[in-house]
Amino acid sequence: MFDQSLLTYVILIIAIIALIFGAVLGYSSIKLKVEADPIVDQIDALLPQSQCGQCGYPGCKPYAEAIANGDQITKCVPGGQPLVVKIADLMGVEVPEMDGEPAPEAKVAFIIEDLCIGCTKCIQACPVDAIIGTNKAMHTVIADLCTGCELCVAPCPTDCIEMKPIKMTTQTWNWKFDQNLVIPIVNTTELQPKLVVGNQTGGGNV
Repeated sequence: MFDQSLLTYVILIIAIIALIFGAVLGYSSIKLKVEADPIVDQIDALLPQSQCGQCGYPGCKPYAEAIANGDQITKCVPGGQPLVVKIADLMGVEVPEMDGEPAPEAKVAFIIEDLCIGCTKCIQACPVDAIIGTNKAMHTVIADLCTGCELCVAPCPTDCIEMKPIKMTTQTWNWKFDQNLVIPIVNTTELQPKLVVGNQTGGGNV
């Protein structure tokens, strides 16, 4: 039978070793901590977080890291051109041209009611919870939440989900203001009036 004092010493030694290792790990986590790149977090905050992989990366965070390292900012299909403009503004770069190729068409998922069997597989696949429904009951898509990632299409066993283009409305229209289209005015706040046309200021008397 073990001596009680010996068992106490063993437990005490183990506790001391555990405290030492804990202190070393705690010090290492603080001393060797790698600070995250703030630009990556800012880009990631702009991305739709659909985690659809259409950009060629496994998720939005890896794509944000790739953008910070110089990758193209036009690969996010759910975000579309509005997202490209936001990222370009954040990074202080010009909005890239599409090289003659049309911009990806914004689409949303649509469920054909007669074919839906209520299997819930599309609900499980949707990363933004844009599909509602219950088991053995018809499902439907909340268009305002759908990012068009198409992840719900493949799991559907009855092929009842199709992607439809988003109709242009006052909510989906790109209302970005073009400073070059400003109507010419006369700046009378200075001693010498100047003609102001968009971003350009003409010199001389008016």
